[in-house]
Amino acid sequence: MTDEAGPWLVVGLGNPGREYAGNRHNVGFMVAELLAQRVGAKFGRHRRAVAEVAEGRLGFGGPRLVLVKPLTYMNLSGGPVAALAQFYKVVPGQVVAVHDELDIGYGQLRVKCGGGEGGHNGLRSMTKSLGTKEYVRVRFGIGRPPGRQDPADFVLSDFSAVERKELEFLVDRAADVVESVVTRGVEPTQNLYHGA
Repeated sequence: MTDEAGPWLVVGLGNPGREYAGNRHNVGFMVAELLAQRVGAKFGRHRRAVAEVAEGRLGFGGPRLVLVKPLTYMNLSGGPVAALAQFYKVVPGQVVAVHDELDIGYGQLRVKCGGGEGGHNGLRSMTKSLGTKEYVRVRFGIGRPPGRQDPADFVLSDFSAVERKELEFLVDRAADVVESVVTRGVEPTQNLYHGA
């Protein structure tokens, strides 16, 4: 996929601020930060949106990535995403949301285009602001909360000590999945990673 198709907008969903940095809900930020390192880019405030943005290319002359961390808190993520999609002229099919997912086990990665939001406020806000569900989602499984813990409290808590042992590897793998979506497409990526 060449540059004629325009850049890819890769949105790491999370909440700004140090107190949220290690939360399960912030795994999208973690993946976006790793991708920025991979393309040799640094995040900075964007003049047109309440977001931090880093721009770079995947490989020499490869597809252009615009990596985004909205700074509005999760439930208002869509506003900055829509503003940036308009600014960079990105079609919804080249918007990738990286987010935590309660409905799949910890560390499992799933890719889909379109579909429901599964109660995820960041996705709900993106769908509303973009006016479509037809964007790509890279779903990072965090599993269900233990016992009777409220899912809202669970997503805003840090990964456990046991989970943290694998977290770096899993974030790395999620970044690989995003790169695969951009270079290969959704279906080939599903075929590659969904069995894993």
